[in-house]
Amino acid sequence: MDAYDEDSRGPQGPDGPPGTRLPEEPAQPPPAPPAGAPEPRTGVAALSPGYRVAAALALAVVAVAAGVHLLMVFLSLAPANTVTKQHGKVIEEWVYPEFEQNWKLFAPNPLQQNIAVQVRAEVRMRDGDLRTTGWTDLSAQDGAAIDGNLAPSHTQQNELRRAWDFFTATHASDNRPVGLRGSLSEQYLRRIAVMRLYRDDPTSREGVIQRVQIRSSTTNVQPPPWSRERVSDKPALRLLPWWSVTADEAAGGVR
Repeated sequence: MDAYDEDSRGPQGPDGPPGTRLPEEPAQPPPAPPAGAPEPRTGVAALSPGYRVAAALALAVVAVAAGVHLLMVFLSLAPANTVTKQHGKVIEEWVYPEFEQNWKLFAPNPLQQNIAVQVRAEVRMRDGDLRTTGWTDLSAQDGAAIDGNLAPSHTQQNELRRAWDFFTATHASDNRPVGLRGSLSEQYLRRIAVMRLYRDDPTSREGVIQRVQIRSSTTNVQPPPWSRERVSDKPALRLLPWWSVTADEAAGGVR
């Protein structure tokens, strides 16, 4: 007998010879709903009447709250008008401080100036002589450290800039402090200047700093060639008075 012949003793199929398989029956489609039957409801319509009323009330409350919030924020940003004059207190209590809007990120007129902060010092040398250094451009040092640096430090980017902004915000144009934080801003700016001089100025490292003087040079960024705007290209200087350095600063205590 050939080895590939089917064994007559093999299992018999129910309706065929041994080893055969019956074709599978096709799946029957679900029965169609009877004519005129309503379609099943979904979403909110599937809820019971009580739940539908509750959902409608919740949506109404959310819509009213969103409308009131947008109105309050709009009034807080709008120019002074009759509503803000009569209900200004209510608007402030709603908006501040959680919903305060700060438009600096989307400022329509961003800063268009280059500000350079410079410092010089009077240094008591080891032989007792008092020597005045030249002007050191602190902003240029930060710019050189940032330029080409893929990951500049927060100190290089913001320390001096924020200190100068702090000073100008707490002082009038005649360099007199305005408010209680004026002296604090002076101390903060002076300590940064002394620290930088002890680190980078050879004359300061050879002696003890007695006084420092800071100035700023502000130059307008020129508009593009296609713009009709014309601004001055002359730098505006702001010279601060000489500040005496305290004992701990003069000894390098801020390094």
